Amino acid sequence: MKVGILTLGCKVNAYESDFVMTKLKEAGFTISDFNDVCDVYIINTCTVTNTSDVKSRKMIRSAIRKNPEACVVAMGCFMEANKSFDIEGLDIVIGNKDKSKVVELIQEFMENKKKIRNLYNFSYTDFEDMQIKDFIGRTRAFVKIQDGCENFCSYCIIPYVRGKCRSKDMDKVIEEVHDLVENGYQEVVLTGIHTGNYGRDKSYCFSDLLKELVKIDGLKRLRISSIEITELTDEVLSVLEESSIIVDHLHIPLQSGSDAVLEKMNRKYDMAYFLEKIEKIRSIRKDISITTDIIVGFPTEERSHFEETLENAKKIGFSKIHVFPFSLRNGTKAEEFENIVSDSEKKKRSQELLALSKELERKYMSQFLNKMVEVLIENSGDSYSSGHTSNYLHVKVEKKLKQNTFYKVRLTKIVYPYLIGEVE
Repeated sequence: MKVGILTLGCKVNAYESDFVMTKLKEAGFTISDFNDVCDVYIINTCTVTNTSDVKSRKMIRSAIRKNPEACVVAMGCFMEANKSFDIEGLDIVIGNKDKSKVVELIQEFMENKKKIRNLYNFSYTDFEDMQIKDFIGRTRAFVKIQDGCENFCSYCIIPYVRGKCRSKDMDKVIEEVHDLVENGYQEVVLTGIHTGNYGRDKSYCFSDLLKELVKIDGLKRLRISSIEITELTDEVLSVLEESSIIVDHLHIPLQSGSDAVLEKMNRKYDMAYFLEKIEKIRSIRKDISITTDIIVGFPTEERSHFEETLENAKKIGFSKIHVFPFSLRNGTKAEEFENIVSDSEKKKRSQELLALSKELERKYMSQFLNKMVEVLIENSGDSYSSGHTSNYLHVKVEKKLKQNTFYKVRLTKIVYPYLIGEVE
């Protein structure tokens, strides 16, 4: 039987979809393109913004139209946030639990043709174990170490659809990373909904995990998908200082550069704290790449607040800014705030911030021109190859090189968003 699977949203969803694909293959299913006529369609949904909701609904309906006789499965955050959503042709609904049981649920539906809806109260659920040994076609492996969030930022729906913080047992994380290295992966990315909060429900913490992972023979790079500034503790920074296995790149969400807006967002820091911590990180790793997320047009954000954000982003010197126009989520605290930012103003501020991001990105890239860097080749064609450095510079080399191999490359010019390099 042919299965088409579509993943929307974050890296955690991507990891979970890869696990589902692994289980489907083991059960004898054939993985096909989602646009093909398939016997089964699986949509791993997202609800982080209004656009995510629209796309989730659209893709569910699209699958039903492609083959009305197919078994259609919708799972993930959109289903958790919209528990009453149900349309003709949608056969299996699960939220953010039981994704590991998708194969059994499909087989159950095929046998009795009865709709299945499995949605739970996250107050009573444990971490759902998944383990992947191979990511077909990729040189970078992902490991989900944690699920859930209890920060309750006023704009964010995720704590309501992902539940409380739950961590994978440390022994299982170590085993999974070890297996991936044994299977040839040299770079591993740790991911979760609130990655730096790992171990909160256990007797250990994130720095304890990092200390063990950097000891694994054959692991060349360990990357953290995203981490809050408050979770870059002295213990975590100590591992960063002592081990070159942890890459020269941190993604640290700022969300706003204005203390007034940060307070309304229910973020757990102010700009003085953020700036002091960045200074400490750079005292350990001088050339580290620090990327971020910023929300534009939060309901209470005045023009002066946005200008503070621009100034602080320049002061910090981010190497890239991911810009998100504010999207109101029903059920969040932000619903109570007076919206003073029009859509047109949001768009204008987004463009300003994106222009600054491009300027800062080019500035960071230029520091490495005519320098030798180490690139892990991820894609290789007849005329060029590409990959990333430890500090996440995207490098192209006009030569066919071996995938999943490190090369010393001299960077010669910027062709945005790439750096061009020559193998020496």
